[in-house]
Amino acid sequence: MKPRRTTSRPTNRAAQLTTAGLVTALALTVTLVAPAAPAAAAPQEAGNRAAIATATDGVTHEENHRVPEGAVWTQHYFPSSDGSDTELHADVLLPEGLAEGEKVPVILSAGAYFGHAGEIVPEGHERSGPSARFQDFMKGTDLFDKGYAFVMVDTRGFGGSTGCLDFGGPGDRADIEAAIDWSADLPWSTGAVGMYGKSFDALTGLIGNNADRDALKAVVAQEPVWDAYRLIHANGVPRPNVVATATTYNAIAAMPGMKDDDARYRANADYEKKHPECFVENSDGYRIADPADPYWTERDQSEKAEGTDTPLFFTQGFTESNTKPEGMKEFLANHQGPKRGWLGPWDHVRGNEKDGKGRLEMGRAGWFEETMSFYDQYLKGVKPTAAHPPYAIQDSTGTWRAQKTWPEADRSVTVPLGDGVYVDSGKAPPASGKSGEASLKKPGRTPGASYVVRSRPLDRPTRITGTPRISMTAEGEGNVMVKLYDVGEDGKAVMFDEQVSRLDADRLALDLKSADWTLAAGHTLAVEIGTIGTGDWLDTPSRQTVRITNARLDLSLDDPSDDTPTAGERAPYLDTYISAYTTRLPSGKPAFTLPDPKDRTKNAP
Repeated sequence: MKPRRTTSRPTNRAAQLTTAGLVTALALTVTLVAPAAPAAAAPQEAGNRAAIATATDGVTHEENHRVPEGAVWTQHYFPSSDGSDTELHADVLLPEGLAEGEKVPVILSAGAYFGHAGEIVPEGHERSGPSARFQDFMKGTDLFDKGYAFVMVDTRGFGGSTGCLDFGGPGDRADIEAAIDWSADLPWSTGAVGMYGKSFDALTGLIGNNADRDALKAVVAQEPVWDAYRLIHANGVPRPNVVATATTYNAIAAMPGMKDDDARYRANADYEKKHPECFVENSDGYRIADPADPYWTERDQSEKAEGTDTPLFFTQGFTESNTKPEGMKEFLANHQGPKRGWLGPWDHVRGNEKDGKGRLEMGRAGWFEETMSFYDQYLKGVKPTAAHPPYAIQDSTGTWRAQKTWPEADRSVTVPLGDGVYVDSGKAPPASGKSGEASLKKPGRTPGASYVVRSRPLDRPTRITGTPRISMTAEGEGNVMVKLYDVGEDGKAVMFDEQVSRLDADRLALDLKSADWTLAAGHTLAVEIGTIGTGDWLDTPSRQTVRITNARLDLSLDDPSDDTPTAGERAPYLDTYISAYTTRLPSGKPAFTLPDPKDRTKNAP
């Protein structure tokens, strides 16, 4: 179960897909005593209370059904690394039958979602036991048969750990550093640690990379949070999850332990009862709108990645409704180590997840095999037996290609969008609304909520890849929203990128989301500029007229004809997304030409 999302209302049917809440987890666990390889507890008679692990008495699946098959569960406590009195809790799963003196590498996951009672809310378990959050990974990879341990650490404020929850801040960083070092120093550990997670516990993997610990050899991060500010705000405009995410994590932190948890776990889980200020501080931090505030700069993993080199395997949905592809460009540019990625048009899903019809949500088979090949290479020194491309990317046509890096583009161009005017009314413009260009040419006409500038039809398929950037001069106060559309010959327009900002300065430049979208021959690129007309942001419209001059759009263009194909099917979510984000735009004459990606002799007029 995931935190409930708040839906939004873009023009037409996109309400069912748009985001509101962050649904991610941070996890780090630490233990006071470095345990020896645990011995399995004696089997219990039928009907007895299920076995509860300690640091020295291990519990198997036969003794407690919540323990994965093939594993022995122990639990431990250890201090964080910041010198505070924060105590961290860890659930450890070792291969059953591990011989005395035998050592195995560790897969570590750290975050908020490993509480014994449940991930988000109490799940009705009759007895305590380790979280099932990543048991799909353990089972799907035969992790314990392959000679790995799995460690789940509760970061501060969650599960059996003390301290105030920290949303990826310096406290969590201290917890993750401690968890990595503690996992590497265990008597049965080879000293090699990899991190695994999705969403919030993928964020903790990025934090682990940035912590630059010698023991951390590899990070697998599915749909991570690259920059916490951009998850909660967009250039000074808050998203609805400014409240929803804080409330969700406060509720997780308040979850008590289970009746049969040990007294230490239950006392740590009740930490917030004696420290209600934890909830206030967490909620207050989310409301800070200034991205330059220390609260947010401490939580910008993309900037902190500069010069880091931990091997990274990540996934990112370009059409994500939760942890969007914002900050990814900066992180990948700053990270100097080996990188591998799956990128494409899917929502907030894991690499192995399937939909109700049994189709892989990302459309590409082999997630577990590739993940274990990655870990084997960097944690065990085993040379891969299969050749996996550094990047496997699915674009808007549903076709997969292999690349050495991302983005790869044939050319970068700047297209002029000219001038326009709109009223920052906060209302979505009607599909039949008039363009800003028309309202400028006819002074007697009242400006609408937005205006649209479109290209001439394309002569050949053209991919827009990387991170588009728009710059403009704005006269007036309020907000601005920029959307990019793929407009077909039948006039149907699919919105494939968007961004918003407060108009706090006359000159404005902002990145849109990273994208990988192919426009077919005969299609046009349309750019809409205007008020914030959807429910994805908690904007306060100024009701003022805003005049835009000298707008320019920077794009990376690629010719799809020379792609290197790789295996994969169309992600099911792509059709859902296209259906929800298709609309019709106001008619108007073409204002610019999108250059041919391969023709470097010409640029936009």
